[in-house]
Order: sequence, then C-alpha cells, then structure tokens
Amino acid sequence: MDEAGRGPLCGPVVAGAVILPPGPLPLALTGLDDSKRLSRQRRELFAEAIRREAVAVAVGLAEPEEIDRLNIRRAALLAMSRAVVALHAPADFVLVDGRDLPDNLPIPARAVVRGDRISISIAAASIIAKTHRDGIMTRLALRFPGYGWEENAGYPTARHLQALRTLGVTEVHRRSFGPVAALLAGKDSGYV
Repeated sequence: MDEAGRGPLCGPVVAGAVILPPGPLPLALTGLDDSKRLSRQRRELFAEAIRREAVAVAVGLAEPEEIDRLNIRRAALLAMSRAVVALHAPADFVLVDGRDLPDNLPIPARAVVRGDRISISIAAASIIAKTHRDGIMTRLALRFPGYGWEENAGYPTARHLQALRTLGVTEVHRRSFGPVAALLAGKDSGYV
C-alpha cells in the first residue's frame, strides 16, 4: 500500500492497494518502480498492466474536508484503511510505505520506510495511487480552469499560487494548508 497527494493544496489524498500474483513477476510489470521515478507516460502504462495482472487493486480516498479536520497524516492513513477494505481479494499481510500504519487495519501490517523502492507490491500501489489521483486532478481542472491542476496536480506551483490570488479558493482546496489558510485569513504570508 502507498499513498499520493500529501503535499498538494487541493484535492483528495489517495491510497492504492495492490496484491500481485505469486511467483515470477509478469513480463508486463518488468521495470516497475516507485511512481516518482517514472514518467507520466510510463506510470500510465504500468497502471494499466497492474490492473490487468494483479490479483486485486483498490483505492481509498480522504477528501479535503477530512484532511482539514483530521490533518494530512491521519487522512492519508484513513485513505489507506479504505483501500485495504476495498480490495476484492483477501490480503494476508499488508506492507505500507512510510513510518505509519493505519490503526484499524483488519489484518497484520508492517510499515516500510522507502518501501516503494524496496517492495514491488508497494511500488505498484504507488503507481495506482498516483495515476488515480492525477486523473481526479485532471477532471477537477475542467471544473476549475486556470489553476493548472492538469499539470501540477494541485501542488503549490507558481501558476497555482497566482491562480489562488486571482481566482480565489475553490471548494476542493485544503483550507488548513498554509497558502490557502493565509489567503482565507486575508494575510500576505509570502505563500501567495
């Protein structure tokens, strides 16, 4: 399991859970790596192959309101819990990228620091989480044009920060995140 979207100013945090088949890695998954180390095009190709070859694939989300209420760490853990519960095949054990584990997992688990570089299953989950979240942000960019989310996925790029100044805060922005909170408070914090 892995997540995507802790740092952006808007949109959900998304967790991916993947159960790969036992035995040798399918040929279509050769070269699978952490999503951050792959181009967008390679991530998309691998996401298709993972969905085709995996025993089970699921995603879980925590929405901006939940992120603001819980904080991003706890919201990411909630998204992970939701991803595990959504798996249509039972998992015996869960490997989670990072230091933290969700509190309420129904099965044993272990946190693995830099797991997306160590475990092929976690790398697959990172690709699923990232591509799913990128798709959400591309669709949100159509609803809220001008922020550049189809390119920046909601991260605080110069274009996104400028759009916050000129277009304002949307319903999908995380109000507890510094630049958004500063704008809502009417402060020039240096972020925007």
